[in-house]
Order: sequence, then C-alpha cells, then structure tokens
Amino acid sequence: MDKKAKFDIPKEVQSIALVLVDNGFEAYIVGGCVRDILLGQEPKDWDIATNATPDKVQELFSKWQGAMPDKPATVYENDFGTVGIKTKSEDPRLKIIEVTTFRSEEGYADKRHPDHITFAKTIEEDLARRDFTVNAMAMGGVKLVAGEIVDIFRGQDDLTNKIIRSVGRPEERFAEDALRMMRAVRFAVELDDFSAGGGPASGWQIDPATHKAIEAHSRELEFISKERIRDEFIKIIETPRAAKGIMLLEELNLLNYVLPELRHGIGVGQNKHHIYSVFEHSVRALDYSAKENHALHVRLAALLHDVGKPKAKRGEGPDSTFYGHEVVGAKMAAKALDRLRFPKDLAEKVIHLIRYHMFYYNTDEVSAAGVRRFLARVGPENVGDLMKVREADRIGSGVPKAVPYKSRHLLFMIEKVKSDPISAKMLKVNGEDVMRILKIEPGPKVGQILAVLLEEVLDDPTKNTEDKLTTRTKELGKFTEKELIALAKKAKEKKDEFEEGVEKDMKKKYYVK
Repeated sequence: MDKKAKFDIPKEVQSIALVLVDNGFEAYIVGGCVRDILLGQEPKDWDIATNATPDKVQELFSKWQGAMPDKPATVYENDFGTVGIKTKSEDPRLKIIEVTTFRSEEGYADKRHPDHITFAKTIEEDLARRDFTVNAMAMGGVKLVAGEIVDIFRGQDDLTNKIIRSVGRPEERFAEDALRMMRAVRFAVELDDFSAGGGPASGWQIDPATHKAIEAHSRELEFISKERIRDEFIKIIETPRAAKGIMLLEELNLLNYVLPELRHGIGVGQNKHHIYSVFEHSVRALDYSAKENHALHVRLAALLHDVGKPKAKRGEGPDSTFYGHEVVGAKMAAKALDRLRFPKDLAEKVIHLIRYHMFYYNTDEVSAAGVRRFLARVGPENVGDLMKVREADRIGSGVPKAVPYKSRHLLFMIEKVKSDPISAKMLKVNGEDVMRILKIEPGPKVGQILAVLLEEVLDDPTKNTEDKLTTRTKELGKFTEKELIALAKKAKEKKDEFEEGVEKDMKKKYYVK
C-alpha cells in the first residue's frame, strides 16, 4: 500500500486542521477514519489529533468562522483532552469534529478507563495507546490533502493481510480495557466485507498472539458494564457476518460472559427433524437473518428462538421432544436481555417472537376462526417478523426452502380475515356499553362479559353487531357470578387451533397420552 495518497477529506475537517497548523500546531486525522479511507470506505466519523492543549484548542476556536453564528463553537465535557468543534454541516458525522490532544495513559483499575492521562508531545506516543494496528495510523500534512501516513505499527500491512492485531503486547492492551476483546471480534466481522483496496473480501482473522491473549483474559470482561457489552454485541449482530461473530465469541471464551444461555445448546442433539445441534442451528438461523438484512429484534429472535430447548428436552435420539421450549425460551430470553440492559420495547418484541415462533398450521386443519385467534394472540403487526423468524428457523435446520406452501397459504388466510374483529377494542360494544345495558358499576364482571363476547365473535364475526352483542350482553348479565367466571375462564383458556394442532401432532408422533 502506498505511503502517500490523495484523499477526499471533508472541507470542515480540513478547515479545522488548517486553523491548528496556521497557529503552529500539528494536526492529524487518526484512528478509524484513516483505516476506513485506506479500505475505500466512507468514514463513520472524523477525529483529529494535535499537540495543542485543550485550553489552546478552545481559545483558537472560540470565535471560529466555521461554527454556527451566535452559538459556542466548542464543547469540552470530559477528562480525556477531547474538544468538540461544532460546524455548520448538515451531515451528522460532521456536525461535531473531535479534536484530541496527543496523550498517553496509565493505570486501568476498572479495566475500562485510564487512571491517569498525560499529554504527549508526539503523534507516535499517541498512537501507541490505541487498541489495534489497523486503528493506530494517522495522516497529516498541508490541509490533510496529500499527507503522509504515520504507521509505526504496520497497520497498512495488517489491512492488506486482513489481520486484527493488538498494538504492542496484547495482554497490556486488554488489561487497559477489557472491552477491546469484544472489539477485536467486532472488527473481524465488520471488516470482513472489505479488502484493503475496497470491495468484497473475506477471511479477516485475529492474529495468534492476540487470539491467545483474549482466551487467557476473557474473564476480565466481567469487569465491564453490561451496557458497554450490549453495545458491542449489537454491533456484531448487525453485521452481515453476525454468525461468524458468535462463533468467534465462543472460540475466544467470551460468549460465556455475554450470552451464556446460548452456550447451553452446545452439543445438545435434536430429533429426526434436525441435522444440527441446538447451538449450531441457532447460529445458522442468525446467519440467514443477518444475510437477509432483518431488523435487530428479528436477528436476536432468530438467534434465541430455541434457547429453551436444552431445558425442555425429553429423551434422546431421533424421537426426543422439546415440548414447551418456546415458553421456556421466552422466559430465558427475557432474563438475558434484561441483564444486558436492552431497551424494554426491543426486548418485548424479541420475547414475543420467541414465544410464538412455534405456531402450527395445516391448510386442511385450521379454520378461519383459528387464524383470527392466531392474529389476536400474536398481533397483526408482528406477523411479518414472525414469518421471518420461521424462515430463519427452517433454513437453520438445513431445509432449502424458506417459505413453504403452508406459510404462503397462511398469509393468504390472514389477508382474507384481516378486517375481522380480533380484539375487544374491535367489538361493537365496549365496557361502558356493558355497564349501561346491565346498569352495573365498573368491576370484573364487565371484563368477563367482554372476554366471552370476543371469543364468540372470533368464532363467528357476523355476531359483531351492536344489536346482537346487546342481546347477548343481556343474556350474560343473567348469569350468576360463579357461572360467568366459569364461562369467561373457559373462553379465555380456549386453545388456539395453531397450538392445539401442534400439541396433538407431537403427542401422536411420540405416543404421549
């Protein structure tokens, strides 16, 4: 790779660097943006390193012409020597350019942040504190247009050879910041789509010494906050090579400190309908979901959909069963996602998809009423994502076709009944109507009557008229409390034909009474 080259550096970055250079200071773009440029990618952000102190940087840019008028041009709210320079750019990556004073670091009691920071004199000292060689390069020069690459750790060679290698001794780098172990995995899968000259590539590897050090120090990941671990895990899952990331986490002994529940499926054989272990099946399902560019919650559901199988397994060999594993798995996923501090709304989507991924559908067995109950249970808004999880489940099982005829027929039936009532909110009478008709006060009886009405309408949508429901409400109002509770309970517990069908099928197949 050439040591010098011309690059398209944004004018905002060039302007900031020029202010520093014109005032007698050095200015380099550093880290990930240099790596991305050399890979032919557009950088996600831009960072400048300088020998000017934070106070001097703030002074130089206090009245900078490139900032928004009548607003402070700088922000300095950290202890790491980083000053944010605000620009007029509409590009979110360029609204604030971070300018950081050369620094060296020492002491990492919390395995994440340095205990002491010392401002350094040279760019070489600054690069020595960075994590991996591909991130430890700098580029400087007049207006940063034709600057020379500062590459004292041979990062360009590692870009060419697709190697993730620690700067200096890997044990020291991971002792400084244990999260770097997960970052090594993340870079190995993020960069897998690019070669040093740009374009598709494959085979990024973690160099042997770095690999060995991660294995030896994996337990130190326990010292890292769950939020930090979650953020790196999400970045891994959101790459097209997410499955490779999971396998690397396991290979490096890191998965046990990220998602130990997933490891329970290692070596757990399945029945005659599967050719892979639970763990391998789950990773393959994720692989399909990632390659199809599914949303994060769908990818997580694909990865965790069978996490309950090891606990639910009964028997061994081709006739072993996993009845109820979707319920067990949903509970396990809930605990795992909560531990990793996933947002509640995202976690609820994942849990819901896992809970209902085992729906049963045979074109000649499930009625329109069953389809309506299915929609009432899973929510029409979740059907698309649920089908994606089922596709991933099928492909992960070694089945060549992601969308079989049964699935297509189900979608046809859903389209057919989509305007039918499937929730109490869609009934032609509501709680206030029930109280008015029966002249009763708010209480459990109102909800019990609505539950019975909904079940009857799910069976026959033609009953959903104000007159018919008013008449039926008057009839139900004559029931004793005990009778109404029993009727409401029976209605509430009425099985979804999807679940009833799969239960009957499994019991028949495995001779269970």
